[in-house]
Amino acid sequence: MEPDLEVVHVRVDESFTAWSHGYPYRTVRWHFHPEYEIHLVTATSGRMFVGDYIGTFAPGNLVMLGPNLPHNWVSELADGQSVKQRCLVVQFPGEALFNAIDVFPELKSVKSILTESRSGLLFSPSTALAAQPLMRELTEARGFRRIQLFLGLLEVMTLDVGRTRLASYDYASDPLDFMSSKINLAVTHISNNLSTELHEPDLAALTGQSVSAFSRAFRKHTGMTFVSYVNHLRIKASCELLTKGQMSITDICFNVGFNNLSNFNRQFLMQKGMSPSAFRACDEIKLSKCNAV
Repeated sequence: MEPDLEVVHVRVDESFTAWSHGYPYRTVRWHFHPEYEIHLVTATSGRMFVGDYIGTFAPGNLVMLGPNLPHNWVSELADGQSVKQRCLVVQFPGEALFNAIDVFPELKSVKSILTESRSGLLFSPSTALAAQPLMRELTEARGFRRIQLFLGLLEVMTLDVGRTRLASYDYASDPLDFMSSKINLAVTHISNNLSTELHEPDLAALTGQSVSAFSRAFRKHTGMTFVSYVNHLRIKASCELLTKGQMSITDICFNVGFNNLSNFNRQFLMQKGMSPSAFRACDEIKLSKCNAV
């Protein structure tokens, strides 16, 4: 079964993303992405799939995944049951870290886990225990503190001599083959053209499908309808612009692809639970507190 592409959004003023999600969740599927991922399970148990590896997972499992390595965690829950937080996740492009290693040779030991993670790495329980408070704080940290926590996380992982390989030595992922998937082509097109007008019939034509077939495949792939997915990405992009504090809310609305302010405000309120202006004010308060620490 071909893995789905997950589009990882890293803000332009940050070098990595740190977040958490529950279960069920739209990204819980057999998928891949070009970024490295550090994944810590905080709740539930179930089956873990990494490349050609199949095993079990439980709270406290810490795994690192290399670029384009297909993976999925499937929790064993009763029908209708859900959890608010299933895992903590850190995702980062490798290029920035490799550049940092070139500048700071003290970081060269990190290369070992970067290389080994291309097959997936499972870390020891003691390392997972040390990593958990760092990852929890990372989801809220801003500015220089994020870098401190990130480097601290990499350090405890690098020092773990008990880490184990997951996928077999013979396993090799093929991202070029994955990207030939019709829906992956559509997801990439949406990501690259978010600020333009996007219409489902056009994406269906791009993938050579009828609108109804594309709609079913897209929802299965992303866990969302086409419109909901596009709105989700546009609101994420607007949050980034709002935190910069330079553009007006009206300009941001049109910059991220909405064609009227009322719809932008409605979608923002629906997804964030507050207006764009309230979000900007809240972020400014958080930033001032961060700078004062």
